[in-house]
Amino acid sequence: MDILKESIFEEHINRENTGSVKWDKNSLKSLYGREDVLPMWVADMDFPSPEGIQKALIERLNHPIFGYTVPSETVFTEIQSWLRDQHSWPITKEWISFSSGVVSAIGTTIQAFTNPGDKILVQSPVYTPFFDMVKNNDREVVNSPLIIEDDRFKIDFTDFEDKLKSGVKLFLFCSPHNPGGRVWTKDELLRIGELCVKYDVIIVSDEIHADLFHSTSRHYPIASLSEQLSDITVTLMAPSKTFNIAGIQASFLITSNEKLQKQLQKAQTKLAFHGLNILALTAMEAAYREGLPWLKDMIAYIEGNIKVAEEFIAAEIPALHVMHPDASYLLWINCRDLGLNDKEIKERLIHQGKLALEPGSKYGPGGEGFVRMNIGCSRSVLLDGLNRLKLAFS
Repeated sequence: MDILKESIFEEHINRENTGSVKWDKNSLKSLYGREDVLPMWVADMDFPSPEGIQKALIERLNHPIFGYTVPSETVFTEIQSWLRDQHSWPITKEWISFSSGVVSAIGTTIQAFTNPGDKILVQSPVYTPFFDMVKNNDREVVNSPLIIEDDRFKIDFTDFEDKLKSGVKLFLFCSPHNPGGRVWTKDELLRIGELCVKYDVIIVSDEIHADLFHSTSRHYPIASLSEQLSDITVTLMAPSKTFNIAGIQASFLITSNEKLQKQLQKAQTKLAFHGLNILALTAMEAAYREGLPWLKDMIAYIEGNIKVAEEFIAAEIPALHVMHPDASYLLWINCRDLGLNDKEIKERLIHQGKLALEPGSKYGPGGEGFVRMNIGCSRSVLLDGLNRLKLAFS
């Protein structure tokens, strides 16, 4: 990355008084009990979104009418081109439907494919809304905990199969994994698919971090691996994490199965969801048309941040251990060797380090004793956060 490109990620942009969930002082006061903590918690980045997205939105805003809107053919074309070029996954326009966000899409799939009381499988620790959406829709959470081997998450396939055959109707899959940053191998994905086919379980694959895999990894959409897997899978994707436009609220669902597609449409009709707004469609199209150079530079910068963080923690806070991420701008940090419970870890971070991180217990069983740190920020902010992390536990 040259100096000119790197400079857009080096600049710290003041986000206070912009309604930012991450930086708003009232938000921090409510969540952490004080305003003077450095926020490195919620998963949005502090980088400016690609210039092509900004220009596309400004151009559309220059037209004075904002009436009812349907997606243009080019929106579908750009999504298809992106998935073909970045993930070697050819899809058709008919496989695509839209949603305001991946969490909303999870809720829609639960309502479309299951009934109250049905069992839904998750793998903890995992993104908190997986649990929330199952419980909020009066379904039963069945957990197959991930295991840690060599500081990496692994799937216990014996337990996974035992849980599937207990009557599970749907599997909520996090790929790449949040919070661990794990990119699943093709063999692991095929084994997951084989078992879900065997026990007639629908896969809902949250792949919102799919585009954020690092140079040493390769993400495979599970539905892309075979027609059989495509037939039982609904894939959830979005440009939001990739291009830092989460506030625009635009995502999409993909399935090749016509029956599943009709069930999704029926569920969305019940929710009175009829499509994305005009600015969401504009941003999505521009992101996939023009965002790739920015994305490559951003990932290179994040890889530099990971290196800085891992080296700092190893040298300055050796009691902590970082689970090296294959994807994303999130670090999953093991604090168990400190001998502190989750409440004590939180208190140290907030009041001694003045640092706002996500507590690992938030991600379900197996998350105890961990914290999640968002390093999608300038190097100067990262170093500030790392020094606060050291102060918290000194």
